[in-house]
Amino acid sequence: MNDVRELIVIGGGPAGYTAALYAARANLSPLVIEGFQWGGQLMITSDVENYPGYPEGVMGPDIMADFRRQAERFGTEFVTDDVTRIELGERPFRVWVEDVEYRAKTIVIATGASARWLGLEGEQTYQGRGVSACATCDGAFFKDCELIVVGGGDTAMEEATFLTRFARKVTVVHRRDEFRASPIMLDRARQNDKIEFVTNAVVDEITGDGKVEGVVLRDTVTGRTWKQPVRGVFVAIGHDPNTKLFVDQLDHDDAGYLITHGGSTATNIPGVFAAGDVQDHTYRQAITAAGSGCMAALDAERFLAAEEGHEGTALTAPRPEAAEV
Repeated sequence: MNDVRELIVIGGGPAGYTAALYAARANLSPLVIEGFQWGGQLMITSDVENYPGYPEGVMGPDIMADFRRQAERFGTEFVTDDVTRIELGERPFRVWVEDVEYRAKTIVIATGASARWLGLEGEQTYQGRGVSACATCDGAFFKDCELIVVGGGDTAMEEATFLTRFARKVTVVHRRDEFRASPIMLDRARQNDKIEFVTNAVVDEITGDGKVEGVVLRDTVTGRTWKQPVRGVFVAIGHDPNTKLFVDQLDHDDAGYLITHGGSTATNIPGVFAAGDVQDHTYRQAITAAGSGCMAALDAERFLAAEEGHEGTALTAPRPEAAEV
């Protein structure tokens, strides 16, 4: 068992590393339990062109390495392992990695969310080379191409509509002939001349040579299969927040996303904060995750300062050699 820390950050993506950066500069000496698969969803993203500060674009793993290195520069400690148990019933909070126990006065949960996939071998083979789960992230790479969006909910309609800004044609493939999407989103997609619908169909295979060149579709009623040439496959069947360890102790919505209160990152347990995709099912962008990670560090620092009877200022006061941005 280790000494009681000021702050433990659980999760190693944009939100977690940004929270650690701000907390480290506030002399909170944060510990980040980043997980085996540190870096979040950007670790499976090739080119990132929409993160400010990288005008030429950047590889997903490279930007996450930059995030991590910057947090480490100011004294953040890291445990590259997964949290196996957590106890938030009393303070100090207790976090376990296998048999090793860590204790902290405050916790920032930044475990993110994971995209749901179809379970096809080609999804892994062509991830970053034509297979994506984020139209906002990758749509601009498919100018004047033919694309497929898989799904039947609001997310699929939104992704398909967004992709028509770049693609020549977008085909929405749905396994049933009825959609879960709201009428307004479905009508908007149907009124778009670039969008076509293939219902009662599933993707059986993703094909290509180094990058996506087509898919094999199967009719769920007749069993008939056919090939369709496309340059990109966007899987839009939803995301799952990585909250399994927390849902019995923290307020969450029906989908499992943690609920934060009062325009802050505070959860229902004082001293526990949530940042990034683990509490955001709307935007799900690296920059919004990083922003909420900053908020969580500010909230945690001010929470600790309030317990000591003064306002938190460490994060807002400029360093002598460089003003805050």
